Amino acid sequence: MPLYEYISENPNIEGKSCRNCSRGFELIRPVSRPPLENCPSCRNPVKKLVSQVSKPNAARGFSISDAKAKGFQVLKKQDKGTYEKM
Repeated sequence: MPLYEYISENPNIEGKSCRNCSRGFELIRPVSRPPLENCPSCRNPVKKLVSQVSKPNAARGFSISDAKAKGFQVLKKQDKGTYEKM
């Protein structure tokens, strides 16, 4: 389930919103459910924030020993068109 961030529509007005929604809060909700319209604590209006997107780490290349352990044949280029098995 995705993590959504919400904040009060009027965070700067004292007494209008609770401590949670004035600072913003995170909530895990199913994608199929509509976004929150009111704070769960104080029932004041909230808006959904655009969050950072997590991206997967880039895969690193194999070392020679990793490649050999996984069953690959490692070749080293000697001259034009000639390769030596390592």
